[in-house]
Amino acid sequence: MVGEEGAFVLGWDEVLTEEELSVTLKVLSMSEEEFKEYKEQDGWEDDSQEEENSTLSNEALSRLKTPCKKLLHDSVLLTLESYRSDLKAEQDLLSNKEAYKKLSPREQQALHVRYGQKRILHQLLELVR
Repeated sequence: MVGEEGAFVLGWDEVLTEEELSVTLKVLSMSEEEFKEYKEQDGWEDDSQEEENSTLSNEALSRLKTPCKKLLHDSVLLTLESYRSDLKAEQDLLSNKEAYKKLSPREQQALHVRYGQKRILHQLLELVR
C-alpha cells in the first residue's frame, strides 16, 4: 500500500501520495471483519472513482475522521522522534550565522532539508489535532 519507499510524501499544501495514504488510513481504521469483507468484495477497485474525486489537501486532512487523524498524529510523532534534534534546534542553528558558517555546504543543505521536513510534519500535527 505504501509503495517501495515505505513512506508518504507530504507537501506544503497537500499529500503528494494521496492514493496510498487514503487506502492505508482506510484499511488501518477498519476492524478485522470490515477488512475481510472489503477484501472479499474486491473493494480495492470499487473506491477508485471516489478517491479520484477527493484530494488530500490540507483542508481535507483537517476534516478526516477521528481514527484517521489519530493514526496520522501518532505516525508524525514517531517520525519526529526519529530525528536527533527538534525543530527549535534547527531554527536556532539557522538563525546563528556564526555557527551556520562553520557547517560544510553539505551540512547546510542537510540542515535546510531537515528543517523543511520538520516544518511540514509540525503543520500536519496542527491539521490533525
